Amino acid sequence: MGNQKIKIATILPYKENYSKEKASAASLWVSEFFKRSKFKDSNFIFGNTTSKNFLTKNYINIKLKNINSKLKSATKEYTKKLTAKIESANFDLIEIHNRPLILNQLYHNINSKFIIYFHNDPLSMNGSKTTKQRLDIISKVEKIIFVSEWVQKRFFIDLDNKLMTKTEVVYPSVNIKKKISKKDKYIIFVGKLNESKGYDLFSNSIIKLLNEFPDWKAFSLGDEERRKIFINHKNHFELGFLNHKKVLNLLDQTEISVVPSKWEEPFGRTALEATSRGCATIISNKGGLPETTNEAIILKDLNNKTLYKNIKKLILNKKFRKNIQKNSLINTRHIISENTILIDKIRDQCLPITNISFIKKKLKILNIYNQGQKLNHRLYNISLGKKFSNGFIRNGHDVLEISDRDFLKNNKTFSLTPAKTTFQKYLIESFKNYKPDLLFFGHTKNIEPETIDSFKSINRNLIISQWNEDPVMPSLKYSYNNIENIRKYSDLVDHTFITTDTNELKKYAKDIKNTHFFFVPVDKNIEYFDVYKLNPQKDLFYAMSHGVNRATLKEGTEDERIIFLNKLVKKIPSIKYDFYGFANKQPIWGDNFFKSLINSKMGLNLSRGNPTKYYSSNRIASIMGNGLLTFIDKKVQMSDFFNSREIIFYNNIADLADKIKFYAKNDDLRRKIAKNGKKKYFKLFNEKRITNHLLDISTGNQSNLF
Repeated sequence: MGNQKIKIATILPYKENYSKEKASAASLWVSEFFKRSKFKDSNFIFGNTTSKNFLTKNYINIKLKNINSKLKSATKEYTKKLTAKIESANFDLIEIHNRPLILNQLYHNINSKFIIYFHNDPLSMNGSKTTKQRLDIISKVEKIIFVSEWVQKRFFIDLDNKLMTKTEVVYPSVNIKKKISKKDKYIIFVGKLNESKGYDLFSNSIIKLLNEFPDWKAFSLGDEERRKIFINHKNHFELGFLNHKKVLNLLDQTEISVVPSKWEEPFGRTALEATSRGCATIISNKGGLPETTNEAIILKDLNNKTLYKNIKKLILNKKFRKNIQKNSLINTRHIISENTILIDKIRDQCLPITNISFIKKKLKILNIYNQGQKLNHRLYNISLGKKFSNGFIRNGHDVLEISDRDFLKNNKTFSLTPAKTTFQKYLIESFKNYKPDLLFFGHTKNIEPETIDSFKSINRNLIISQWNEDPVMPSLKYSYNNIENIRKYSDLVDHTFITTDTNELKKYAKDIKNTHFFFVPVDKNIEYFDVYKLNPQKDLFYAMSHGVNRATLKEGTEDERIIFLNKLVKKIPSIKYDFYGFANKQPIWGDNFFKSLINSKMGLNLSRGNPTKYYSSNRIASIMGNGLLTFIDKKVQMSDFFNSREIIFYNNIADLADKIKFYAKNDDLRRKIAKNGKKKYFKLFNEKRITNHLLDISTGNQSNLF
């Protein structure tokens, strides 16, 4: 798909302020690497902030209510809204910063690849504290990225180091400065003004030093809501929380920077930035701080005395101070440009995605479906697989069709080798010869998972999508079998397309990920009649699909549709019905289906089960696409696509009966609505538009069809 086709979602903790005013370490990490990334045009950053001054333009703000409420979990609300935002966006890669709990939630709801970044001690975070939790994280992600080796070692406490192959260390980074700016006699502390950051040590030392050296000044940059430490000296200035640019500008002017953290710093961005701006820097030996620079003074004994002594040494020994500053600048570690390349390389490794784009290049598509050869092609006029092939070809792509059921029927022998085993070999050899970019199949149980694995080993960039037109609503027992058919391949395919609103499937099959709705297409070579121009002899057409493979009714079969139709006939016996598939009238197929269809003025779109959002079989394409006035239950919500001048909605049997009688008598209006309906259907959901929609989603492009 090329780099522009790869869509990446970057997710920040909800408390991580992605703004120019109060950006903290993770926000800066994300924004700085984003600016140079080759994926920046398709990388979207999600977070929560009250500011409108975002660090980058690609930021999507998740608004939360009552964040501080003790009765409400902000994390749960945040994760729920995140899921809703990114679920249908088809991200190839989701990068989660510092929140294992969000990873767990998204992993079970969204079909994507994941990277998790740890900016803090994993053993202090919910979702990664225990060995079991950390093993679970390793199993779910493509990569784990740590901001320091110290953080990495913490993660692997009590774990086998062999598992480190799935991890990388990528340090927070800075831009290179060519020369040292003019320095003033400033000493600076940047960070939270509390004891864990060593602010008490800084406080005790700096007052003594400012008294000894009155030509020097000290600055404290940061805040602390529960602060107990205050520095009262005329040459000390508390500047609060400054934006990142102002902090860097002040570091440019500063001679000495002090980072005396008592707690185990995961990394220590402040120290890195200070040294990269040519400050003579003093750091403690805690956590990841020693990994920030090779040029700082490292305090192994952290106390008031040693801190005071080392700051004083830098003040008194100008040559020593300037030498540290010079070396700090020359030997700056962790450069943004270099580490951006590393991050993008990691992303490429996680996403071995094909370099094809169906917009720029013809795709080779292997389309596997039942062609109905064994049924003398009598299913041709309702074959979605055929419509898809036609659409693909008319959009400029190449298609190889394989009929799985026909192969199995035609290759039944008395051999000890089952036909299904022979079919797998046939598929693999055909795959090798054809070399498809996309595997596309529907309504099959005959492709073994091992065969799909073989496909992927031959072409690691293979895109795989499955489709299913049968219902998935729980009101219909038949649906459960259909859901299981979909589930069989759901972990092997990239995308699943269904003819029902995807929320229906999610209610009962949350494990089936990356599902998308598609409308049953019409095809100019299949739905080619204009019944509204004809003078049919019958009023209302309906054909049930019992016995698709038998072509006959199954004895003792009855469903809710039969009850519905019997009630309808009793209400309006004067109507000339042409119903098939019940009451001893056998189902009809092929040419006979078309002959009967075009001999009726109106058609009823009635499906199995309770009316469900968007669900309709190929029936609606046959009826509307051939220019019959079409009736459909209002609860199917086709009003999202058609209006009452294009299709007729009914509320119940009584309402339907009244409308059938009305339009049977008002022929001109009936013809007009039928014509409008066909025109609208072909405009919105023809075979070319639907297959473009399928390919858009399958190849990672944005589709605006639904």
